[in-house]
Amino acid sequence: MRKLVAPFLILTVAGFFVLRWLVQRASPMPENLGLVDGRFAPCPDSPNCVSTFAADDQHKINPIPMTTSIHEAKMKMYNVIVDMPRTTIITNGPQYMHVEFRSALWGFVDDVQIYFDEAAGQIQFKSSSRLGYGDMDANRRRMEAVRAEFMQ
Repeated sequence: MRKLVAPFLILTVAGFFVLRWLVQRASPMPENLGLVDGRFAPCPDSPNCVSTFAADDQHKINPIPMTTSIHEAKMKMYNVIVDMPRTTIITNGPQYMHVEFRSALWGFVDDVQIYFDEAAGQIQFKSSSRLGYGDMDANRRRMEAVRAEFMQ
């Protein structure tokens, strides 16, 4: 029995790392990131996305009021984002940020896009999973946590 434990553990750990690598290979960066006419691409039909531009209740989430200059709002949002675990800022432009969030165990990637809409006085955002159908409301919870931290 003891002779089987070590090989079993080695195979289990190796299998975990192979599966994690496969998950990352199966989730390339989407091609529809960014803004088109001041809006993000729509959320897919799946429930693993929230957007301030969505009209349906499943995907709709309210924007964050921008009560300071765009520069101050961006600096504050940057500080909120970098303090969150497993984040990588991919794009940090004058009015737009793209951030990757990775799940702790499997490394699933969620793309968060943030648009500092100066004309509307709002911070618009979209958070969507790259892989899978559902996300157990992870994108919504994350963006509500970002909102709460930003509003402090």
